[in-house]
Amino acid sequence: MFRMWGKLIKNNKMMEDQTICNDTSDSRTDKVFDSLNEICDNWDLSKPIWLDKNIAEFKKHAKTRFDQDHFIDHIDFDYLEIQVIEEG
Repeated sequence: MFRMWGKLIKNNKMMEDQTICNDTSDSRTDKVFDSLNEICDNWDLSKPIWLDKNIAEFKKHAKTRFDQDHFIDHIDFDYLEIQVIEEG
């Protein structure tokens, strides 16, 4: 089971969170993108832009943050954090 945790953070406090479960036979990369898309759809957010910093951070820690610089639309939170919490 693959699970990703998404959190909306504002003023160092978690405003909302959700966990996405994916038990398909897709690749890890596909699961990450599918889960992020589902998180964004559930919160009616545009999809964030992955920068080199995000890719490196995610490869190293299975976790990354997306702030206003990663979104085309204005966001009313400080950042969206995603983290893989279970792989298997």
